[in-house]
Amino acid sequence: MNEIQQTDLLIVGAGPAGLSAATTISADRDFRVMIIDEFPEPGGRLLGQFHEARDRSWWVGKTVAANLIAQNVSAGVTIQCGVSVYGLELLPGGWKVLTSKGDIHTKYLLLATGAAEIPVPVSGWTLPGVMSIGAAQVMANVHQVKPGKKGYIVGINVLSLAIARELTVAGIEIEGIALPPSDLFATEETTPVTAVELLTRLSDAAPASWMRWGGKLAQKMKLSRLIASCFPKKGLKVWDLPLQLRTALVSIQGIDQVESVIVADVTSSGEIIEGSQREIKVDFVAIAGGLYPLAELAALAGCPFLYVPELGGNIPIHNERMKTTLPNLYVAGNITGIEGAQVAMAQGRLVAHSILYDDGWFACEEEPKLLDAIDEVKEVRNSAMIQFHPEIDSARKRIYELFDHWM
Repeated sequence: MNEIQQTDLLIVGAGPAGLSAATTISADRDFRVMIIDEFPEPGGRLLGQFHEARDRSWWVGKTVAANLIAQNVSAGVTIQCGVSVYGLELLPGGWKVLTSKGDIHTKYLLLATGAAEIPVPVSGWTLPGVMSIGAAQVMANVHQVKPGKKGYIVGINVLSLAIARELTVAGIEIEGIALPPSDLFATEETTPVTAVELLTRLSDAAPASWMRWGGKLAQKMKLSRLIASCFPKKGLKVWDLPLQLRTALVSIQGIDQVESVIVADVTSSGEIIEGSQREIKVDFVAIAGGLYPLAELAALAGCPFLYVPELGGNIPIHNERMKTTLPNLYVAGNITGIEGAQVAMAQGRLVAHSILYDDGWFACEEEPKLLDAIDEVKEVRNSAMIQFHPEIDSARKRIYELFDHWM
């Protein structure tokens, strides 16, 4: 029988939020900190991320992760990978966490479990060579294995555009980025109009000045429907990526593996134009359905939830300090709503100061640090080049107000 492990703070999730929280709290106080993660190595989604910042420098997630891991190891933080959590029990003054490697007793518990991809079923999606966009990213950026030589991306969202660019940097040819089929499983995000609305929100990251200026103008004047109706049927090149807002996938073709896709032109409302179907030869297809918060452990703990579309799904109710309605239980990162890694890291630092403040011994000393950490999260969010969903600030305000009402 495994011996029960003891710690002051247990962090579930070794991604940007969890690693940042551990680094901050271990640097500030003599806390016993342990991080567990079900994956074989720490870093989470950071390991596969890189993108161009506003100053045109490259933000490399693998380097950021390596620095955070090194700081934690140097500070004596215990990191255990390949550990799955299957139970949480509230104890007097702490939590009992049931894992595949034995039970862990902790005074404070941080859930930084991140997000998962939303599956989008399409005709032919069980063929070898069909994968999620995140799987293509991991293959190319983490394992340095190309998912194929020539691919097609289904789904126009923040994730697909960011990863498509990464794939081209890896020397992979992208034949097109198009809409998913408008069928039983479709949402309003499958129309050219909503795709244009997304692009206008991302205009700050556009490669050309005329695109950035035009995106802001279109957003201000609400020209999405007009732009969608006038968008070239053949698409438009953005970062040398063939963006096809007026094209939708019909099916994926192949016998033993992906051989081609059938696509068709669509109207501005997403309806297929008959007679426009055509075949494009590719050897892999990446499907981008977006992300949703991985919040099952928060539900297992007994947290109340609120469905918030602006944050990507069901969110455990928490306050601005990232504290849930349950004693000594905190959340950070994409479990609290879908945003970028920099926001998750800032939230991790905020949780560290929140726990130190709640620990009580140096509350007066920690209060200004806590307030600064709250402001830092807001600043990082406001300066982010890319936002996954609109109206994030107002959505978070609703969550915080509901926390106050609940308590």
